[in-house]
Amino acid sequence: MRYLLILLISLTTLNFSSAQINYDVAKITEDLKKDAVAVVRNEEQFIDIKSIGSAQYEYKIAITILNKAGDDLAEMEEVYDNFSNISNIKAALYDASGKRIKEYKSSDIRDQLASDGFSLFQDNRIKLLKFVSNNYPYTIEYSFTQNFNGLLTLPSWRDLKGFGISTEKSVYTIQKNKSYQLKYLTSNNLKTDSTAIGDKIQYNWRSNNIQAITREPMSAGIDNISSWVKASPNQFEYDNTTGNFDNWKNFGSWIYKLNEGGNKLPESTKSLVQNLIKDAKTNKEKIQILYNYLQQNTRYVSVQLGVGGFRPILAEKVAQVNYGDCKALSNFMKALLNEAGIQSNLIIIGNGMPSLNPNYSSIGQANHMILCIPSEKDTTFLECTSQYKPMGFIGYSNADRNVLMITESGGKMVRTPALSAKENYQIRKTKIILADDGTGNLEMRSIYGNAQFEDNFEFTLLEPVETRKKILESSMLPIAELRSFKYLQPNKNTPILTEELNFKTNQLLSKGGDKLFLVLNQVNRKESVPLKVENRKTQFSVPFSYNDEDEIIYNLPTGLKVEFIPKDITINSEFGSYTAKFVTKENTIVYTRTQTMNDKKYPPEKYNEYVEFYKKIYQADKQKAVLAKIQ
Repeated sequence: MRYLLILLISLTTLNFSSAQINYDVAKITEDLKKDAVAVVRNEEQFIDIKSIGSAQYEYKIAITILNKAGDDLAEMEEVYDNFSNISNIKAALYDASGKRIKEYKSSDIRDQLASDGFSLFQDNRIKLLKFVSNNYPYTIEYSFTQNFNGLLTLPSWRDLKGFGISTEKSVYTIQKNKSYQLKYLTSNNLKTDSTAIGDKIQYNWRSNNIQAITREPMSAGIDNISSWVKASPNQFEYDNTTGNFDNWKNFGSWIYKLNEGGNKLPESTKSLVQNLIKDAKTNKEKIQILYNYLQQNTRYVSVQLGVGGFRPILAEKVAQVNYGDCKALSNFMKALLNEAGIQSNLIIIGNGMPSLNPNYSSIGQANHMILCIPSEKDTTFLECTSQYKPMGFIGYSNADRNVLMITESGGKMVRTPALSAKENYQIRKTKIILADDGTGNLEMRSIYGNAQFEDNFEFTLLEPVETRKKILESSMLPIAELRSFKYLQPNKNTPILTEELNFKTNQLLSKGGDKLFLVLNQVNRKESVPLKVENRKTQFSVPFSYNDEDEIIYNLPTGLKVEFIPKDITINSEFGSYTAKFVTKENTIVYTRTQTMNDKKYPPEKYNEYVEFYKKIYQADKQKAVLAKIQ
């Protein structure tokens, strides 16, 4: 999909105050300085919607940078494209007393291509200005006007710009004709002022004196504590197309019409498809063959030009050039399946974003396209931009969320499959042969599934030198000699990765008097406990649910016996569960550990309970066996 993040940043907006604001830092109250690296002194956004296809947007902001940690905020970076222009830029720098020490000229402002690192073709450009001051604190101020000829989305607004940033004043205003239809969502308890002015209506939101929030461990963001507004047009005009966003069904109809006639294949490609699947006996076999062909013969290249940011490149074009963006490759795969007699649907999804809101349709909630092959019993989703992901595996950043299926009759809300903790597994078996000197010879075999497969897959793509380096850097065990390592995906069609390591360790035993002590969890141990946070503000969660199963077998050297072994441990909580078991037999110790974690979002008041749960696991992971010499 179109590089939506850049578009939304460029849309972010003002109705200038003509009076000069005093930016003397001494006038900032102490509560706004507390925990802050910067203070938004004044932000004014104003968008005047003139028709369904045009608007004028004005923006002004002044930010006081309190210390070096806030320097990243000292820049203007505003995006425009062929359907908008930025003019009337004004920028200035102020010292701590609020005295203007520099006024920037147009020649100071860079105008450059908005490179996102993966788009080969795009028309986004950036007006860029970096403010520089060696003295702290200092204040930056800039303003501009942006005119839009084509309006797919409206500015969003949030009074807190991020962690460590307080806000003295922020105002957001939308002005529209009474006949113009839009919708908006706001945070809880945010007041909306609505005023009729002649044949126009103004919506206004504001915040004053909002204290900074420090970044908190495992934070799920600050939307649950900030004031925010999201707005979207209903009807729109853009790049010679018209559409309606008043519901997801109509949104899907617009996407469908953009793609009409776009999945035709050249005759040579049709013949190729028929040849590839001629021996396949089931639809699943056909899908697998064609998905393998897609991965082996195409590559991902982003294309962001006008409505091309939303309309897939023609399938016949992809067949010629062998590249495309997420839309183009998904559409090409759809065309291949269609030739094989298999029906499929394009899917609009927010990759790594929250689920689409079923009751609020807007383009800003999605940034990606995949493909779906519906079935009553076994619906398959395909990630068409990856040359490595197995068929049906779309990644945990796309799992368990509302997405929009594009059908002939419009958009239909469906949900991607959830990945349970048991499916996101790590199963590890380790054998450690202890030597008389306390060092060990270790053989380890790990199997990673789904999300944990995805987390570790990069090892299969690295050069051996880089792989060796990463193993040595990340190992919990003290490696004296890394003898061998291997990373394999046994079946390219399943999200399972195996890891095999063989190495010699440094000293594993510690001495106390005439006893030797062995920490039994040597390979998957919690090494620290998160600090408690009193009066926590933000919600928290783990990145994904998972299940780790570890078994470590220690072979003791002759001459040593087990004098003490810990008792089994079980820990249960709403956050997850943990067990550790200890068994000794003859000259071996068998240690098994299982940890399961849930990925739900928890309220801030639960965080210290989570820390206590984590602390119990940390203590359990430190359990030791006591060894003694045989007399």
